[in-house]
Amino acid sequence: MYAAALPGLGQIYNRAYWKVPLVYGGFAALVYSVSFNTGSYNQFIGAYQDFTDLIPGTDSYLDIPGFENLDPEQYDPVLHPTTHNPSTAGWVRTQLSNGVDYYRKYRDLSYIGIVAWYLVSIIDANVDASLFDYDISDDLNATVAPVILSATGLAPGVTVKLVKNF
Repeated sequence: MYAAALPGLGQIYNRAYWKVPLVYGGFAALVYSVSFNTGSYNQFIGAYQDFTDLIPGTDSYLDIPGFENLDPEQYDPVLHPTTHNPSTAGWVRTQLSNGVDYYRKYRDLSYIGIVAWYLVSIIDANVDASLFDYDISDDLNATVAPVILSATGLAPGVTVKLVKNF
């Protein structure tokens, strides 16, 4: 239950100190993923909104990586209404929309990953605590010994019994 209170505390309690950097490294990677995907999502959603509105002063789509080689005269119907190509403008709109969907999807998956990693760290600490006193010795022997059985209704006799010690 220590792992549920604070990630990594269950591993410390179980004296599995080497797992603590793995727990926090996983959380750090997932938090970085959330941060990166959220930043990119915000950049693409702002660029998409700026591209689809009719305000000439909003042009954040010009700063999107990959669009710097395109000439705005070919695709921007607001800044260049006479020289833009409608098919190129449609392609840019589609690319911006795809970027919004892509980064939203991976941002959401990163949040799910944080919850999953939290649950995995709790399960790991619980399993480790359950198996803490488990004896794994090399003394796995079997002995054969005669046993006298006395059962009602049966004749007395001698049988062989196999005893396994784990």
